[in-house]
Amino acid sequence: MSQRHNVPQHTAMNATDWTLLVALGTIWGGSYFFAKVALAELPPLTIVLGRVGFAALGLAAILPLLGQRMPRDGATWRAFAVIAVLNNVVPMSLLVWGQSHIASGLASILNATTPFFTVLVAHFLTSDERFTIAKLCGVTLGLAGAVVIVGPDVARGFDSDVWGEFACLGAPLSYAFAGIYGRRFKRMGLSPIVTATGQVTAATVLVVPLVLIVDRPWSLPMPSTTTWGAVLGISLLCTAVAYILYFRILASAGATNLLLVTFLIPVSAILLGALFLGERLAPRHFLGMALIGLALAVMDGRVATLVSRGRTVLSRVESD
Repeated sequence: MSQRHNVPQHTAMNATDWTLLVALGTIWGGSYFFAKVALAELPPLTIVLGRVGFAALGLAAILPLLGQRMPRDGATWRAFAVIAVLNNVVPMSLLVWGQSHIASGLASILNATTPFFTVLVAHFLTSDERFTIAKLCGVTLGLAGAVVIVGPDVARGFDSDVWGEFACLGAPLSYAFAGIYGRRFKRMGLSPIVTATGQVTAATVLVVPLVLIVDRPWSLPMPSTTTWGAVLGISLLCTAVAYILYFRILASAGATNLLLVTFLIPVSAILLGALFLGERLAPRHFLGMALIGLALAVMDGRVATLVSRGRTVLSRVESD
């Protein structure tokens, strides 16, 4: 078999795909900004409740316009509850709590390790997604990037900043398990938008008692207009609208190209944090982000594709 057949092929993206991809990366990067703004007046679990609750209302309003209906059987809703815990309740809570101790841009960089944890979990829990050389190299580079970011802080001791960083690394691990578990919804015949609506609805139901017990919202001061705007932004824009964009790009450009959004999220999060929150990251944070970006390129085959094309061009030049 020639080397060309071993190189992953990527679907060509048109101008619309690129526009939507940049928009999605900017929107998801904005979720870190909105969370940081809301943290000035609200505790983490209340922010998570606002995010999934308003998103559930928004998606439920959109479903009839798309001719979609929610299932009513108990087995499906139990599955929604599991994916809600893995894909919403746990990771969102960890990320928001982590941001109460570290910069929003740094949280976004650490969360960009999600694909590496997904590869690790998939290797051990599935039979059809084993390690390849590219995946193994990508995971190694990506974890090295995380070590560059977190390692020096750990060496100084386990203070609140370190625990915040670990929380933002725990979120990608939860997302990885969610990715593996979530594969069953396609087999169940559920559309992506129905699955998205079901999981944020289930997440809302699960988070409500936690908020009542832990945050006691009736004891909190009335949030300001700015905080309400941040909560609505993170829920309607960064969750409901983002899900619609995500599935639109997935259908048009494919999962491999969609992975490019992981490169874009930290960029917008860092810019928003610097421009509006006065955040500044250390040089090692950018070095870690560069390693993570290189790891993603290696893992999804883009580096191999470029190398293969380079060899083809060289061989043609030599033959001429």
